Amino acid sequence: MSDTSAPPPPPSRPPEQRNGCVTALMIVAGIILLLPGLCALIFVFAGVAKTASDDLQVVAACLLVACFGVALIWWAIRRPAS
Repeated sequence: MSDTSAPPPPPSRPPEQRNGCVTALMIVAGIILLLPGLCALIFVFAGVAKTASDDLQVVAACLLVACFGVALIWWAIRRPAS
């Protein structure tokens, strides 16, 4: 006759390990992306970027790049281990 029982559950796999080399490379790339933001902050506090609007646009672009660096470092540290 017919068997109406549920099929057995699939075998569970152990969780995969994160690749430490990729995490390290992402952190290094994030630190490199932080450098333009650091330079932009130095220019602002030194008073170099107060004179022209072009300078302020460059500073804003550098700070945006630095934000991507922070996001990359955060994602490298916090990403799931899958």
